[in-house]
Amino acid sequence: MTVLAAQINQTDAQIALTADKLARATLRAPFDGVVVSGDLSQLLGTPVELGKLLFQIAPLDSYRVILEVDERDIASLELNQSGEMMLSGIPGEKMPFRVRQITPSSSIQEGRNFFRVEAHLSTPVDRLRPGMEGIGKVTVGDRRLIWIWTHGLIDWLRVWAWKELP
Repeated sequence: MTVLAAQINQTDAQIALTADKLARATLRAPFDGVVVSGDLSQLLGTPVELGKLLFQIAPLDSYRVILEVDERDIASLELNQSGEMMLSGIPGEKMPFRVRQITPSSSIQEGRNFFRVEAHLSTPVDRLRPGMEGIGKVTVGDRRLIWIWTHGLIDWLRVWAWKELP
């Protein structure tokens, strides 16, 4: 009887250990979302280090819009300016947004400098998904038509003249 009781206790301990391992193996996000990066199927059976990023989840109800603004236009932007964007995946639907942050660092793409500007959508859109791309326009104020057509050339001439002339 004593041997049988010890075997029952050992089996109960193994069941408790297995249940504890299963409870720790289950990952639950604190919000509903979509997995935007990471593939756990590639990590099956491998040990995971503490702090290693397994995957990223984007929430479905609040998105952050990232605008890449050319350095020639960044001076016209200010916080809380409004704008609209249209995504190539949802053509014909304009989505209003507000500028929330202008980062002071730039990145180089195709030989030009772009600043990262963060904005938040004014109204939620159900069909929006992480990673979608499109075109955004920010309202910076009224300009004369001649200024719109020529300011790029005039700015280039100013820089060229400053560089070349003594």
